[in-house]
Amino acid sequence: MRTPPNESLTSDIVDVHGAEKSAPERKCILSGEHGARDTLVRLAISPAHADGSCDVLPDPHAKAPGRGAWLGVSRAHLEEAMAKGRLRGALARAYKGASLNVPEDLPQRIADALNRVLLDRLGLELRSGNLILGSDRIGEQARIGAVGLLLHASDASEGGASKLDQAWRVGSDSEGSGKRGIRLPLDRAALSVALGRENVVHLGVSARGADARFGGGAAARVNTAVQRLLKYSGAPAGAP
Repeated sequence: MRTPPNESLTSDIVDVHGAEKSAPERKCILSGEHGARDTLVRLAISPAHADGSCDVLPDPHAKAPGRGAWLGVSRAHLEEAMAKGRLRGALARAYKGASLNVPEDLPQRIADALNRVLLDRLGLELRSGNLILGSDRIGEQARIGAVGLLLHASDASEGGASKLDQAWRVGSDSEGSGKRGIRLPLDRAALSVALGRENVVHLGVSARGADARFGGGAAARVNTAVQRLLKYSGAPAGAP
């Protein structure tokens, strides 16, 4: 990735009030709305090709150098903006002076990148001992308050998910609240391949840690990746 002409390598944090913020926000180039950095998708540009043009690429970890362009809209809104030429105009303003190539499959590239971020996070938490697998074990741990975040594959049965949801409500003193696990836009096959386990239909994330809102550090980390994927997918947001 490179810095476009007239762009600095300084932070592209957007502060609505002109002051430094402890929780940095970014401005979506399409909607104009501000949102927490972790809820938006960053775009960056590749090094220049021989003809001087650069490719616009997703930067899901927001680590590429140079100025970033941020998206806070769903995939459907992005595809509409591309069809009407609004994305190209917004990118031209964000990367002044740069000749840009916008891939036709940019929406799918972003979806693939966000899926990978979540699956990689789940893999890291599994290796750290923070994932609970298997319906029986998840149910046992949920009932004693040891599950900070409950996830279901997109093709999980309603009965199986409801049973674990109930156990989670009991363990978190949330009976009668309607609290439910989050149904992911990923099926059991994708989860099983990513985690190297057979038939991963439900996932419990350990409540170990100090994050009171999500029940644990691991739960908070996974939830961040989940919520960003849900927002981009246009699926209903879910939260513990």
